[in-house]
Amino acid sequence: MGFFTPHHLALIFGLLGNIVSFLVFLAPVPTFYTIYKKKTAEGYQSIPYIVALSSAMMLLYYGILKTNATLIITINIIGCVIEVTYLIIYIIYAPKKGKVFTVKMILLFNIGGYGLIMLFLNLLTKGHKRTTTMGWICAAYNLAVFAAPLSIMRHVIRTKSVEHMPFFLSFFLVLCATMWFFYGLFVKDPFIALPNVLGFLFGIAQMILYMVYKNAKKDVESEENLQKGDIELNLSSVENVMHGK
Repeated sequence: MGFFTPHHLALIFGLLGNIVSFLVFLAPVPTFYTIYKKKTAEGYQSIPYIVALSSAMMLLYYGILKTNATLIITINIIGCVIEVTYLIIYIIYAPKKGKVFTVKMILLFNIGGYGLIMLFLNLLTKGHKRTTTMGWICAAYNLAVFAAPLSIMRHVIRTKSVEHMPFFLSFFLVLCATMWFFYGLFVKDPFIALPNVLGFLFGIAQMILYMVYKNAKKDVESEENLQKGDIELNLSSVENVMHGK
């Protein structure tokens, strides 16, 4: 390792992960600027941001339970603030149906679901067991979220169009998964490292698909059938990697 100890390497990869994660947290800003300019969120979905907020909240609690997890705590505090801001803007400009749905989902997942997890952990676990249990919950949740890119990848194969799978998203998925994998590796935290192996593989698969289909003739009819929510959910999966999953 030369002059770099595992502690130094963990710090380096953790800082790089925080920097890249913060930049990607800002990726939806153009979307919400458009919503603000048009004064409507019609056609957009809030689920990706609810999912991202849930993930950040759980990883934040996991970071608090661990010792010496400042880098996990900081990026997830930032993530919570940014995702809450996005959701507030969405609720302000969404149609009535969208407002009601979003509030219900926040109450169900971000308050109810998170509250149940906290209650379960505090009543039935303590010490290292509590940290380990929360780690398993976070890992399982984020592995499920990684299924989101599958719909986009399937769409690319079906339509031969990469319009809704920008190369930079796939690139950052690989980059951030790499940063957080090595961070988890050097701090010996499998709950951080292992989910990012899947994130890395999905990112590589998306980049390969992009190279294969970037010049292909697209299926216009199928292209028009893709919902904005599918595209946003793909971005959400990238954001989840940014949290240090």
